[in-house]
Amino acid sequence: MSFIHYLRLEETEGNHLSNSRPEMFCFQCQEATKGVGCTVKGICGKTPQVANLQDLLLFVLKGIAIYSSALRRAGEKNLPNRFLVEGMFVTITNANFDADAIRERITKGLQIRDRLKVRANELGLHPEFSDHDAATWLAVEDKYEIIAKQVGVLKTEDPDIRSLHELLIYGLKGMSAYTEHAMNLEFEDEALFSFLEEGLKATLNPNLSLDELTSLILECGRHGVLAMSLLDRANTTRYGNPEITKVNIGVGKNPGILISGHDLKDIEELLAQTEGTGIDVYTHSEMLPAHYYPEFKKYRHFVGNYGGSWWKQNEEFETFNGPILFTTNCIVPPRSTSTYSNRVYTTGAAGHQGFKHIPDRIAGKPKDFGEIIEHAKNCKPPVEIEQGEITGGFAHEQVFALADKIVEAVKSGAIRKFFVMAGCDGRLKSREYYTEFAQKLPKDTVILTAGCAKYRYNKLSLGDINGIPRMLDAGQCNDSYSLVMIALKLKEIFGLEDINQLPIAYNIAWYEQKAVIVLLALLSLGVKNIHLGPTLPAFLSPNIAKVLVDNFGISPIGTVDEDLELFLS
Repeated sequence: MSFIHYLRLEETEGNHLSNSRPEMFCFQCQEATKGVGCTVKGICGKTPQVANLQDLLLFVLKGIAIYSSALRRAGEKNLPNRFLVEGMFVTITNANFDADAIRERITKGLQIRDRLKVRANELGLHPEFSDHDAATWLAVEDKYEIIAKQVGVLKTEDPDIRSLHELLIYGLKGMSAYTEHAMNLEFEDEALFSFLEEGLKATLNPNLSLDELTSLILECGRHGVLAMSLLDRANTTRYGNPEITKVNIGVGKNPGILISGHDLKDIEELLAQTEGTGIDVYTHSEMLPAHYYPEFKKYRHFVGNYGGSWWKQNEEFETFNGPILFTTNCIVPPRSTSTYSNRVYTTGAAGHQGFKHIPDRIAGKPKDFGEIIEHAKNCKPPVEIEQGEITGGFAHEQVFALADKIVEAVKSGAIRKFFVMAGCDGRLKSREYYTEFAQKLPKDTVILTAGCAKYRYNKLSLGDINGIPRMLDAGQCNDSYSLVMIALKLKEIFGLEDINQLPIAYNIAWYEQKAVIVLLALLSLGVKNIHLGPTLPAFLSPNIAKVLVDNFGISPIGTVDEDLELFLS
């Protein structure tokens, strides 16, 4: 689809939606129905009830932010930082499908908001504007026309303001995800909490101009860099710098637990509690990079990685045989015919009706994974679905150790260009583009990747250049920060003034809101001419999309051959 055709379709469909009364409305992920928005049921699997409750939770978080920010400026401590961060995380795509759990969080949020409001009044603080009474809609969340008008996405009638509001919100959601992981490792930064409050408040302020909102979005990108930097420091301080590692993709003979999501603190505690039990632990999807950290290599029962990308779980969980633990998002609701539902556990921000939920840590003690471990002891070992190894661990420090070889390869012409292919994977057939693109790249090019997008090509035999693998996997989506550090280091080594002068092209796949904050982070660092696919976000109005094109050179992908010609010209 041409870019102009895309804009016209989005404009037509957007006008239609603004005059309709859908049961729900969500367009935060790449798979939004018809590239416009989900109105009957989420493509992700969430029901209108869950979608509406998530809208309501987000609205409550905005109310909390109003008073929390005022109290923070007054020097108050003990503010609900974690509640805000975790609440945002709960609303990320594929994180939580449990209506009861979300409703409980809303109720608690209203209590927190009211407590903060009382304290603000005691101090004589007067926030710039007040929040609405979210409790009114809690009892009628099944009536979407009420929520849509008062607290949902469609409450903002101007499509350009709505687009900027949502772009900011989705960036904040992604930033919150990374902030939460760092908090779990006891790394925090006051600036992140403060900006989260300011960003949430901004979407309630009717007086902000398009330019002011755009500036806030770029500021969100800068805070995204801060969040990823904080998490990188947390992970490497706790577990060491990732190392080049070959990860087994076969299976052992013992029963196993499969851990999915992104939270390294959870896998640390699970490995410690399963040691000596006869249970093997396997990673799934975005947990693969846990194998790269030195601290986890001491566990002999940390066997390998099982399966591929998140969206294949309906098939791969059947054959795994043992229990599965979701630490964060990337849940696909099981089919009605699935036999593994009673083997799935969630923890943290993750949740799904019918899945057992493992409670959070209390008073600094580890989570109790005893139930899932006992469950695993009564299960058969996993069925082997593939054999071989995946090589990864090319985070910034590991690549810096190879810097001399890389620089020499660039200077000699052995490496012509690097391609940043970080981001997300997804279900759509159009994502086969990324596999074909990797296959057709010339032998003198290198892929820099992070996130689950790599599952489109990380099992291909791409070879190496003078001993440097042609695919360098830095890790999870949040480890895109490593790719930025690598680019900045190369800029320094080659004495360049502009990061865009490097022989690096950006061909990024997106799916959900953590990819949004990575994109905003790149824009805030001045990176231009990013190709984004497989489609541009539905939440970008035609005018806002044009701003990104004109100012940052963002463009949708074309065909593989067309894009290769453009990138390599």
